[in-house]
Amino acid sequence: MQQQQPNQGQNQQQMYQQPPNVITGKDFNYLTDMLSWNLLGFKKAHFAASQCQDQQVSAALEKACHMHEKHYQQILQKLQSGGSQNMNQ
Repeated sequence: MQQQQPNQGQNQQQMYQQPPNVITGKDFNYLTDMLSWNLLGFKKAHFAASQCQDQQVSAALEKACHMHEKHYQQILQKLQSGGSQNMNQ
């Protein structure tokens, strides 16, 4: 009995120098989740800051609010540019 060796050339996955210029369904769902999380974080932090009477706590919540808004805008800009911009702008 002779065992067949799998053809190693057929079993290897193709390696890309750059990721393909497509978004899979899983990628789309993750991007949707990231946008939703940041929008919800923005809304909750803004509401909590508006209800808070301690100025230091309110300032920290507003800072968190602006952070979530910035992240939301960065994700949108990245998607609108087709992924060609640097995220660290």
